[in-house]
Amino acid sequence: MSENKREPIEATIAELKPGMKSVNITFKVMSTSEERSVESRRDEETYRVLDAMVGDSTGTVLMPLWNETIDSVKEGESYLLTNGYASLFKGSLRLHVGKFGSIVSAEEPITDVNQQMDMSAEKHSGQ
Repeated sequence: MSENKREPIEATIAELKPGMKSVNITFKVMSTSEERSVESRRDEETYRVLDAMVGDSTGTVLMPLWNETIDSVKEGESYLLTNGYASLFKGSLRLHVGKFGSIVSAEEPITDVNQQMDMSAEKHSGQ
């Protein structure tokens, strides 16, 4: 069993911690920021990015969406993220699709979102 595949972690937003990988999580898109352009220092390409506030019954978290992923999600809709990860950006927790993750429409829509528990508002250290 020398495979490098991790067992996926079924998580809720309140359970997210910086450094978690292979996260499967169902969320509802609460709101999105204005789309902006970011130029990569690595390849000098220009990318589209926006921040989505996503939530479930346990809390909310910011989720940056890039390029074609922006076009595949809509405010008010529920989705399943498979093989995502959580990290810190300027001390603030973020949920990411990443290059190995995928987003599909959720089988069951989320109706109840706990907007009192903003996981991105909490300051985290490390990482």
